[in-house]
Formats: sequence, structure tokens, C-alpha cells
Amino acid sequence: MRKYLLIGVSAFVLGAGTMAYVSPIAQATSASKGQTYKMLELFGDVLQTVDNQYVSEVDNKKLIEAALDGMLTSLDPHSGYLSPDSFEDMQDTTRGEYGGLGIEVTSEDGVVKVISPMDGTPASRAGIQAGDYITAVNGQSVLGLTVNEAVKQMRGAAGEVVTLTIAREKTDPFDVKLTREVIKPKAAIARMEGDYGYVRLPGFNEKATDALTASINDLKAKNPHMKGLIFDLRNNPGGLLDQAVGVSDVFLDGGEVVSQRGRDPRDIQRYNAKPGDLLNGLPVVVLINQGSASAAEIVAGALQDRHRAELVGITSFGKGSVQTVIPLRGGADGALKLTTARYFTPSGRSIQKTGIEPDLEVAQTRDQAQDIANRVWFSEASFKNALNADEGKSRQGVHTPAEAPPPGFDDKKDDFQLQRAIAVLKAGSVEAVPKLPKPQAKIAEVTAKAAAAAGKGPPVEKK
Repeated sequence: MRKYLLIGVSAFVLGAGTMAYVSPIAQATSASKGQTYKMLELFGDVLQTVDNQYVSEVDNKKLIEAALDGMLTSLDPHSGYLSPDSFEDMQDTTRGEYGGLGIEVTSEDGVVKVISPMDGTPASRAGIQAGDYITAVNGQSVLGLTVNEAVKQMRGAAGEVVTLTIAREKTDPFDVKLTREVIKPKAAIARMEGDYGYVRLPGFNEKATDALTASINDLKAKNPHMKGLIFDLRNNPGGLLDQAVGVSDVFLDGGEVVSQRGRDPRDIQRYNAKPGDLLNGLPVVVLINQGSASAAEIVAGALQDRHRAELVGITSFGKGSVQTVIPLRGGADGALKLTTARYFTPSGRSIQKTGIEPDLEVAQTRDQAQDIANRVWFSEASFKNALNADEGKSRQGVHTPAEAPPPGFDDKKDDFQLQRAIAVLKAGSVEAVPKLPKPQAKIAEVTAKAAAAAGKGPPVEKK
């Protein structure tokens, strides 16, 4: 076994032995094992019955792989079994170059759901949105398939056209045609916004820290009087833990970035930044939204807790669990992707389900503000079997966001969240920036408040 991907590899060893005296605990363990062996025998009986009596011939290898994946996905949405081919695809993805459409997806009740489209990819250009359901690929239903099986149908030779059937709230299902490309996620995008630098990081592959460092150094060299930086992590689905630590290290002058805690309360691993702040204390604002997940949330939470940056946007996705990839026979039999710990910010906050709340809540569009006020936004907490936050906190419910674009603002041409981030930098802090009028309560929110007052519904959280 060797360390791989996020945090390393865990080994599970089953041993047998004999002893003259069996304690009550050992007897309980023995009884538990006996039940396990009985259920494994039942599994073999079911497999044999299916093999002998199903209406058509079956592929036992596929059946067993599906059973393995079902066992793991029943634990939480992010655990699963990777076949040898899927394991190889995952390795290609983390190296930062692969073929496909550029969509980060997961599975919810047997339906493929989009977490985030990736910048500059066919999915992004076609207008695929976080929260969209993919119900069919090239007219063939993907309902009930595992994520790995659905992704296989979406990937293929570059240049081929793929038709996705999309189900989106408030619209009828519709088809989107995309052309497969070799996906090379941009490691970083940098430019100046007046006196302030702007760097967007679309993901956390193996090149993320180096690309961010190079971008900041280039901005500093060309703009020696740069007054601050906007760091854009919107729609960043995350990636590698070591890159999250490395990216945080770019901004922090030593100290803790994140900790991970497993089943055993003593099992705590802390990750620290090295001395030296690449920006030498220049002010930083981080942009986040509902598509900011995992590694992006680690960075945002670390910079917020360490008072190194202020956050603008809307609450992040809330994916705060650690997956360890465990190759089986060196990958020849695929691998397990198993949730083994939770992430905690430097102040001890669990990211899981709750997400990272911004210092200044700003909806990107008026429609988004209405959605936040009227319905529960798609997030990690949307999954029925999502791992709970360790401290038992819950995600913020429906509410009117603090700010939204004013009437007449053209959100197709201008970026309202970016404008507010620049305003925060100019003012010196979120506290000092002149606040905009809070958007008016929408009808659905008013109705919810009335129902809560009458004892017919949950109270609507104010912010």
C-alpha cells in the first residue's frame, strides 16, 4: 500500500486466532463476525440464483462491482467503488488533462446531478448550471446508473457530439448538444481590475499552487503598486488536499490551514502553512458561491478564520469530508474511495453540510436572490445520506440575502459580486464598505413567515 491522492491509504486487515478464554467483548465480536459471514453467504446465494434464473445471461463481474459500489454509496454520497477503468480515469483527472465535457457531477437518488461546470469547457459554454439534473445521454436514460457509469457515457473521443437531456427547476426538460474536448482545466486566470489584482482558480489539480504563485508574481512584477487582490473560487469544485494547503500557504505566514479528524477522537492530523506571505500583507477578498466545494472551502475557511481575507458571495457547497483512495491489488482490481475523516477550519468549524458563510452575502443576480429567499439551495445538505457536521450545526435555511443587484443592473455584462469585492477592498473592510439596501422580501418568503407565525411551518432565518 502507498499514499495516494487526497490523504493516503488505509489498510483493513482481518485476522484469526485462538485463545483459551474468550471475554464477553470477544464473544460479542465473534457473534458480530458470525452474522457478517452469514450475510456474505446470503450474498453468494443471491448471486448464484440470479446467475441461474435471471431472464437473460448476466455478467457476474458487473453484478459484483455494482454490489460493491452500492455498499459504499449507501454510506455517504462520496464513497464508492472504482473499477480499474474508473480508477485510471480518476488519475487522469487529478493530473489535470482528460477527455470529456467539463462537468463535476455526483449522484442523488439515482440521478446524476451537476455540482459545477468547469471554466472554458463545453459544459460551461453551453450554459450547464450547478443543480441541473442529467437524465439522458444521447437519448439513453442514465437514471439509476452510478456516477461512474454515467460519466463513461459522457466521455469519449474528442470531436464527437454528445446530447445531454437536462432537467432544471422551473423549466421543461431540454436537450443540449456539446462537442467533446480534451479537457485541460486552466490552472489560473489573472488580470488587473483597476488597482487590484484578480486571480481565478478553477480547480485544485496538481498544478494549482504553482499556477497561483506564478500568476501573483506576474501581477506584482507588472503592477508594482497593486493595492490588493481578489481571489475567485466561485464554481471551484475542489480537488487535491495538498494543493488546498499549498494555495492557502501562498497567503498565510505560517500557522494552521486545516485539520482532519477521523472516527477516533485522537485521530487528528493538522496541516500548517510555512512562514512567508507572497502578498506581504496586501488585502485579499475571496469570492465564493454554491459551487465552491471541498478544497475551495478549505482555503476560504482558512483565510477567513485566520483573518487574512474577507469573503464575498453566497454560502459554499458544504463538502467537508475526506475521501481516501485505497487501490486494490495496486489498482489491478480498481480502488475504494472511502470517507475517512471530516475537515475542520483553524477555529474548529466543520465544513461538512454547513458550508462556509461569506462575510458579505451578495447574490450574483436578482433571480438568484429570489431563489435563495424561496427555496433550499442545492448543496451537500441536499443529499439524504450526507455525513453530518461534527458539531451538529445545520445549514442556513431560506432567507433574503443581504445584497443583490439593483434594478437596471445588467448581470449578463457585469459581475455584481466582483464589483462588491472591489468595493470592499477600496473601503478597507466589509464593515467599512457602504451597504446596499437589502432586497425586498419575495412573496414566497412572506408566506413562509406568516405560516411560521401561525405555527404551521418552520421559522425563516433572518440575516
